[in-house]
Parts: sequence; structure tokens; C-alpha cells
Amino acid sequence: MEVALVTVGEELLAGDTANTNGTWLAEQLTDRGVSVRRLLVLPDDRATIAAHVREYADSFDAVIVTGGIGGTPDDVTMEAVADAFDRGMAVSDLALADVEEHLADLEGAIPDLDVDAEAEASIPEGGRPLLNSEGLAPGCVVENVYVLPGIPGEMKAMFHDVSGAFEGSQVSRTLYTVQPEANIVPALAEARERFDVRVGCYPDRDAGHNRLKLSGGDAEGVDAAAEYLLETTEASETPVERDWDPEDAGVTDAN
Repeated sequence: MEVALVTVGEELLAGDTANTNGTWLAEQLTDRGVSVRRLLVLPDDRATIAAHVREYADSFDAVIVTGGIGGTPDDVTMEAVADAFDRGMAVSDLALADVEEHLADLEGAIPDLDVDAEAEASIPEGGRPLLNSEGLAPGCVVENVYVLPGIPGEMKAMFHDVSGAFEGSQVSRTLYTVQPEANIVPALAEARERFDVRVGCYPDRDAGHNRLKLSGGDAEGVDAAAEYLLETTEASETPVERDWDPEDAGVTDAN
């Protein structure tokens, strides 16, 4: 299963907010064997969001869009997803009942709260509403596109409600080596070509080692690649620390 992630918000592009939603979703999907093939940050621009959602819906098994839903003027994600599928917006009775229940609960704590419940409960026509147990604005599913809130607590709760739809066959193994990255390039290339796996090398200078990640859709291939690297390099299945300083030795890892 291949998935694209679209995170929406000018605050992400400006660096005002870290994109923790994208990282968290990618980790959750990877743990479920799903291959995340895109992670995109977009501005709160209706046409831009619609164009990318349409493209990704055609190219991948599923698309998850997070952020830009609610009642403020910059919340245009729902309308953009509707545009992507040439649909209008319609009030979901299920979502409306849930929004009204939440508003009733908030009435005592926030007097004179002015919320257009029907606008809040509007989703693309024909979409399936996703109720927001941690907040007000609902999400939705339109064909293979899942629209989730941008507030992390709300997003996580809603993702857990639909997480059963995301299952894949990708597997991975992680190895560690104290060898300089440049010294193991031939072995990494051979593992990739011989066993048809993805091979990533990620230097961690604070820990004093390089982390190697092998991943693919065939568990036997990943295991074979790992065994090959364990035999041909100084790799280990547990983190190790070099007992020398690469800068003192004049060694610089290639990045």
C-alpha cells in the first residue's frame, strides 16, 4: 500500500509550527507496513490543495490530508477536496448532530460562543464524515482521500478511528556501523542491487555511528540483505559507538 501525506498550513511553511503531524503519520503508517511515498506541505490555498489532492488520489492507494479544517477564513481544505472531485459541499446530518452536542457541552465554559454549526458540519457531497472526539470540526473520507484536523490531539484520535484502512506489506531492519559512510558505499550498493531493497544510511555523529535502514516488500529479501551487510561490513544489530573521533583522524562522512 502506497500513501501520500499532505499537510496544510501557512504556519508550517513559515516555520512557525513544526510539522509534527507529518512525522507522526509517517511513523504510524510505516509501522503498519505502509509505504509513504510523498510528504508535502502546502499553503492554505484552495486551488493548490485541490490540484495536489487530485493528482495524488490518482497516483496512490490513499491520501491523508491534515490541517485547514474548521471555521476560520484560512480553513479551505474541505472545499479544496470537494473541488478535487468536482463535488459541492453538503451538511452531514451525523456530523451536525455531533457538532451540536459538542457546542452544548461548551456552552457553560464558553458563553456566547458564535459557531455556525451547519457550516462546521459541511463536508464534500457523498463523503463519509469522521467525527471529532477531541474537538469540533469533523473530518471526512472522499473516495481514497482522508481529511483530518490539524490540531495534533484531534488528528491522532481521528487517525486511530480509521487506522484499520491502512495495512501494507513493507518490512524493514535497522543495522548500525562505526565505519565511515564513504567506506561502505560499495557494500550498500551491492545490497540494494542484489536483494532489491531500499538502503538508507543516516550518520549520527552524536551517537558515534551510522544507522543503516533496509526496507522492501519481501521479508526474505530484506533479511538476506541484512545478513550480507552483517557479513561484509562491521555492521551490528545493536547501536555501537566508535572509540575514535573521525575529525581527529581526518575522516569526513560523505552525505
